[in-house]
Amino acid sequence: MPLTPFFVATLALNLAPGPDMTYVAARSLGQGRRAGLISALGISAGCLVHIVAASAGVAVLLRAWPRAYSLIRLAGAAYLLYLGISMWRSAGRGESPQAIAPATDGEIFRQGAITNILNPKVAMFFLAFLPQFIDPGRGPAGLQTLALGLVFNVSGTLINAAVAWLAGSARSLLESRARRAWFQRASAAILTALGLRLALAR
Repeated sequence: MPLTPFFVATLALNLAPGPDMTYVAARSLGQGRRAGLISALGISAGCLVHIVAASAGVAVLLRAWPRAYSLIRLAGAAYLLYLGISMWRSAGRGESPQAIAPATDGEIFRQGAITNILNPKVAMFFLAFLPQFIDPGRGPAGLQTLALGLVFNVSGTLINAAVAWLAGSARSLLESRARRAWFQRASAAILTALGLRLALAR
C-alpha cells in the first residue's frame, strides 16, 4: 500500500486532541513549558515500548504463519472503523484540560511514560494501525513496522512539544468544544475511510 495514506492519517491523528495532548497541555498550564516538554518526552518513551512490541509481535506472527497478513489486515480494518465511529460519536464531549499538581522532572517523565505504557488502547492501536502499511516487497515486516512506528512517534512528539511550547494558545484551542469536535471528527473520518479501504483491499 502507498505510504501517502499513512502520512495523512498520522498527521490527522496526532493533531486531534486526545489524552496525550491534554496531559501535555495540563502540565504546561500547571508548571510551564519545561514540564510540558518533559511530559511529551515521557509519552514518547512509552510509545517506543508499544512500537517495539508491535514490531516483534508482527514479525514473529508473519514468520510463523504467512497467511496471517490477511487476518491482520481485516482485524486492523475493523479496529480502525471502530475507532473512527467511536471518535465521531464522542466528538465534542471531552473536558477541557485543567492544570494539575506540580511534580519533579523525573516524576513528570515517569508519569507520562507509565501512563502510556499501561494504556491497552495504545497497544491495540499500534497493532492495528502500523501493519496495514507493510509491503512484503520492501523487506522484513518487523523492521517496516518499527520504522513506521518511529515516524508516527516523532510526529506525535513534535506536535505535543509544540502544544507545550504554545501552552496559552493550546489552552484556548482545547477549551473550545467546537474546535475539539472539528479535529476529532476530521480524524474520525480519516480513520473510517482508511478502515474501509483496508477492508476492501485485495
